[in-house]
Amino acid sequence: MPAFPRAAEEAVQDSQLRFNLRKATHTIRGRRAAVVDEVPDWAAMRAAGKVVKDDVLRNLERYLLQVEEAVTRAGGHVHWAADAAEANAIVTRLVEDTGHREVVKVKSMATQEIGLNEALAQAGITAYETDLAELIVQLGDDLPSHILVPAIHRNRSEIREIFQENMARWGRPAPDGLTDEPATLADAARLHLRERFLSTKVGISGANFVIAETGTLVVLESEGNGRMCLTLPETLISVVGIEKVLPTWRDLDLFLRLLPRSSTGERMNPYTSTWTAGVEGQEFHLVLLDNGRTRVLADEVGRQALRCIRCSACLNVCPVYERVGGHAYGSVYPGPIGAILTPQLRGTASELDASLPYASSLCGACYDVCPVAIDIPEVLVHLRARGPHPAGERAGMRAAGWVFSRASRLRGVQRVMSRMRRFVPRRWLPGPGSAWTQTRDVPAVPAESFREWWEREGR
Repeated sequence: MPAFPRAAEEAVQDSQLRFNLRKATHTIRGRRAAVVDEVPDWAAMRAAGKVVKDDVLRNLERYLLQVEEAVTRAGGHVHWAADAAEANAIVTRLVEDTGHREVVKVKSMATQEIGLNEALAQAGITAYETDLAELIVQLGDDLPSHILVPAIHRNRSEIREIFQENMARWGRPAPDGLTDEPATLADAARLHLRERFLSTKVGISGANFVIAETGTLVVLESEGNGRMCLTLPETLISVVGIEKVLPTWRDLDLFLRLLPRSSTGERMNPYTSTWTAGVEGQEFHLVLLDNGRTRVLADEVGRQALRCIRCSACLNVCPVYERVGGHAYGSVYPGPIGAILTPQLRGTASELDASLPYASSLCGACYDVCPVAIDIPEVLVHLRARGPHPAGERAGMRAAGWVFSRASRLRGVQRVMSRMRRFVPRRWLPGPGSAWTQTRDVPAVPAESFREWWEREGR
């Protein structure tokens, strides 16, 4: 992937993509605003969610050991994965041990993060996505572009073409006379998946939350496919980021009210599935995934990104995401949360990851809608300060620091600038400054400084 500015420049040329994104994000944004406005104590709930997640992050080691003990006591098996390679190896081995070569999957950001589908494919194991949007992405050999709606960049006519051209390659062909009506497309997906649900013996999931006191996992979804994947297979493997822990069932009550309103704009999500070591007769494995999270935890400012509950509210209000979509971020986590989470999880060695903290206007809309009060602008500025800076920028900051360190220096520079104001270009700066003035005019230099005005007026 190129750096974000180059990827974004290409994305904004796609008028159909911009139309799809604007329509979808504004619809979800409006629904969220309506149901949040109904809640008189929303600010208090948001503050409470922040407190719970901060408590988890401060005491993560204790809560994780509590999870392991509870899951093991209930008959499940717990595996610890330090990184993506280890997690993929664990899951691949567990599937191979069953003797089966196919798995069905619940929508999972964690498995996308580690590239699990690709790792299974290399071992000769086929993973079938069962979430409708994930199915669209998989059939189209595409990549997700949104946390909640992975196929948000596709309209229904494009989805119809994907179904017609690719369903047969993955099993059942698309029905004859398929139209682009949403109900017809959903029926086609249902027929395509039903055989998979009934015949596949291994299921793979993530989890929205893990309750430490009982070892219970929780998945929220809107279609019912998740419940089929969680209950029908003989073996269930759940890959969960270590930050997804909640201390108690009482805490879950709070998040079951925060998450649906923030994500889909619903008062309550249609399906909430909970399981403790699998259903009766099912072999259950929990893979606890680090993959850079403990490194994020060590950063006092950046660690608040781990409070994220993957609601995607920040994406739907972001003016940058609305115009460029998710693919430009080069990560399974796009938008504002991806701009702060991805560089911390993966590091900033690549040009792309180093550029992500700059993929923002710092307007603050993402912070305003976050249900757990992640101050994304604060983390963006923090990561920008930490990252590499061009030599010209460093020299400019040193010069500014020298000027602002003494009042006499600042007064002298202001006096010189006011005398030379006629030589300052009105619209474009030359040289390195030209890029800055491509989208904005040069501020006018005042005839006198505030200090001079104050002294002249005898204040």
